[in-house]
Amino acid sequence: MAKTATIKIQVELALKKEVDSIFKSLGISTAEAIQLFFQNVKVFKALPFEENIPNEETIQVMSDTDDGKNLTEWDSVDSYFKYIEQDWCQVNYFTSNI
Repeated sequence: MAKTATIKIQVELALKKEVDSIFKSLGISTAEAIQLFFQNVKVFKALPFEENIPNEETIQVMSDTDDGKNLTEWDSVDSYFKYIEQDWCQVNYFTSNI
């Protein structure tokens, strides 16, 4: 049998309870989930999920949105969908002609 190591971490109690419940529904223990995480890191030499760290522009947009700045408003849902449709058509036109 391979040698094992003990890992001791501190996690918020509510988070642990919620995640334990999810693992249980998946039919695995927390220890097995952590082992799966480690195996994925070993195999892929990276975190087994996409890292989404916002850049400065995104952080500014999120801050502006929280502050109610630079928001776009539409008169109706229909006008919003027309805008989205128009925007999508322009993007689709440009990308299909590359």
